[in-house]
Amino acid sequence: MRDTRVVQQRLGSARTADGTAVSYAVAGTGRPLVYVMGWLSHLELSWELAAERRFYEALTQGRRLVRYDRAGCGLSPAVARPASLEFELEQLAAVAGTLDGPFDLMGTSMGAPVAVAWAAEHPDTVRRLVLYGGWARGDDLSAPAVREHVLGLIESHWGLGSDVLTDIFAPDADRATRAQTARYQRECSTAATARELLALSYALDVTDALPRVRTPTLVVHRAGDRAAPVAQAEALSAGIDGAELVVLPGRSHLPYAGERDELVAAIRRFLGLPVTRRRPDELTPRQREVAELVSRGCTNREIATRLGIDERSAEGHVERIRLRLGFRSRAQVAAWFSARHEVG
Repeated sequence: MRDTRVVQQRLGSARTADGTAVSYAVAGTGRPLVYVMGWLSHLELSWELAAERRFYEALTQGRRLVRYDRAGCGLSPAVARPASLEFELEQLAAVAGTLDGPFDLMGTSMGAPVAVAWAAEHPDTVRRLVLYGGWARGDDLSAPAVREHVLGLIESHWGLGSDVLTDIFAPDADRATRAQTARYQRECSTAATARELLALSYALDVTDALPRVRTPTLVVHRAGDRAAPVAQAEALSAGIDGAELVVLPGRSHLPYAGERDELVAAIRRFLGLPVTRRRPDELTPRQREVAELVSRGCTNREIATRLGIDERSAEGHVERIRLRLGFRSRAQVAAWFSARHEVG
């Protein structure tokens, strides 16, 4: 029997010791999996980005996924305090404080060195550690001149900067997903915050913390990652005693871009979860027909005419699709379908 449950997320807010508000989202049930986001994030908008949401939903099957927006991103307000590893750990501590007992911890991109530092300092709180697309030393990610060029581009032209970074982060994604991702980055934060956090990414260095990580660790990376060379994954796994290294094909830095299923399978196996082929966003054949027509801009009346049904039935199909996917509008249904198919 098909699982027709819709995965929804619940929003909350935690505070650091100095009063900084940190917004977080919880989806699914089971043992907590705390997810330290990469460079920029927006809890609500990411849930509406079809490719990203499918990745998160795949992680919620058997786990309670806990994500959060760092200060100045998404739903978490900006503060005067500058970005730093110490501040990152304080925000993670605020979110961890909402949980009972140990949790699994996953860090992606910039979140990976943050997760390493946390596991080294708080070994009793982490059951298993997953590091995707991360690095040990941000200074080794690219040449100084390249870093300064990218930082300057973000500062002077955030629109162009987000487009350039999307090409680096998600070269394997389809055209619709790349366009959505570029817009998403701009909606996550201001140019000033984006620049500051990217500069922090380059400054992070957790090489001294690696030997102190005692948590069972999976380091997973894509072989052709254009933002974080695979050598950084090798450095992470070599520095953490007993760490497992899995290198997957692909060039995309974003975990949900390109081939997602192999990445999800590697993570779920390591966490002791079954690997399922069922997609949480599966629609019936009729619903897929309707979703395609919505993506083509058809009204309910036009959908009814094309499929030989009455207009009320067409409206009902659209509403069930919207609820099934957890979306609020037809435009989101259209974007979801376009992200999965090239609509001609």
